[in-house]
Amino acid sequence: MAKMKERILVVDDEENIRNSLRMILEYEGYAMIEAADGESALEMIDETVGLDLILLDIKLPDHDGLELLEEIKKKSYSPEIIMISGHGTIQAAVESTKLGAFDFLEKPLHRDRVLLSIRNALKHSRLRWENQDLRKKAAKRYELIGSHPLMKTLWNDIQKAARTSATILIHGESGTGKELIARAIHTQSLRAGATFIQVNCAAIPEELIESELFGHVKGAFTGATEKKLGKFELADGGTIFLDEVADMSLKTQAKVLRVLEEGEVQKVGSSKINRVDVRVIAATNKDLKQEIKVQMFREDLYFRLNVIPIHSPALREKNEDIPLLIDYFLRNFAADNNFKSKKFTVEALEALQKYSWKGNIRELKNMVERLFIMTDGDTIDRKDLPERIRGESQIYFPDVGKVNNLKDFRDLAEKEFILAKLEENEWNISQTARAIDTPRSNLYKKMEYYGIKIKAGVGEVVASSSERRDGEESPDSKGQDGR
Repeated sequence: MAKMKERILVVDDEENIRNSLRMILEYEGYAMIEAADGESALEMIDETVGLDLILLDIKLPDHDGLELLEEIKKKSYSPEIIMISGHGTIQAAVESTKLGAFDFLEKPLHRDRVLLSIRNALKHSRLRWENQDLRKKAAKRYELIGSHPLMKTLWNDIQKAARTSATILIHGESGTGKELIARAIHTQSLRAGATFIQVNCAAIPEELIESELFGHVKGAFTGATEKKLGKFELADGGTIFLDEVADMSLKTQAKVLRVLEEGEVQKVGSSKINRVDVRVIAATNKDLKQEIKVQMFREDLYFRLNVIPIHSPALREKNEDIPLLIDYFLRNFAADNNFKSKKFTVEALEALQKYSWKGNIRELKNMVERLFIMTDGDTIDRKDLPERIRGESQIYFPDVGKVNNLKDFRDLAEKEFILAKLEENEWNISQTARAIDTPRSNLYKKMEYYGIKIKAGVGEVVASSSERRDGEESPDSKGQDGR
């Protein structure tokens, strides 16, 4: 496919100037459009698709060139503009640059100077649009999806909070999208053009978190071979998002409080104080009031962070949004991997909406991507879903008529309960033990007693259909419940 010619609009009332520029531009492979006055230029800008550059005379019969420049720059699509003048002055050049002109050329125009300015302007234009395109793609990746009333309330809270520089505390379960909320607040704030820095406080070792947040000087500790800027300094003028803020030590919390109250940062190993202007958004999945009671979180920091509290709702609270989220994940995954998209059947969607998503949106997203990859064909049906989501791992109580005594009834019910909980927790023993509030050792004993066996292989677990040996007593009957 032949490369499309870049379109340049020349606005000048002198016909000989337009003719000279046409010869230069067309020889170099550009497509030129011309206008003799400001009114015609404005019409052409509105009507011409894919206009790349404008050469604009500063003196026109019906418009002042600088006023026209200002008007063009207000349009939603504004190409780069190079001003040209037969009576160039430093003041006019400075004024045009302030109003957004890329360059200022004086008449008589010199071919090489004109072409150099045009090439630079077009290159700058391409970079500008590429950057905007990347920003749009990034914004789409961090989009908040949902039409549930809880999401409408959340959006309302985000818009109100974004208008200010107040500190925000986002609370909610893991996987509910607290980072997306923080990014949405930043992109709608007056700091949107500045940096957004994310810090996962839980992922940084205790001995390194102060260096990460506040920076360090050379030689501050073993391994500090050079000076390092901290995250607060990198976020200066923008926003810092402190995810899992409850995982910071009390010592680090005291330093964060100082930044919030005084806007001051002190590098590890330095006596110098640096000032920063940072908007702080924090998030946690813990109950900070309870953390304060057990002296794991500073009360003064809590009050300083909790200026604007925002709740991130769990997926089970808004399961009506699950089809919207699934459609969003499918389209993004297909586009990112250049695949044809797939669809979920109504039965599959119903099963997904009934399931209690402990991992929330993160768990749903991972499930959708796994099904997209592993399911043959263009449709994902209920049968393609894991057992725990199909609802086949739900607890079934024994038929009373088929049980001889209370002990047998209890054993059969307990076995079904354990199988259901193992399935629900993807056969993770530690996670299941926590979920049913029993020691892991006791869960292993019960699995052995009921013939629930771990199959040889990587993470693959199955339940044996074999029953316990005749006369064998359950762990409970031996006083080994472990509760």
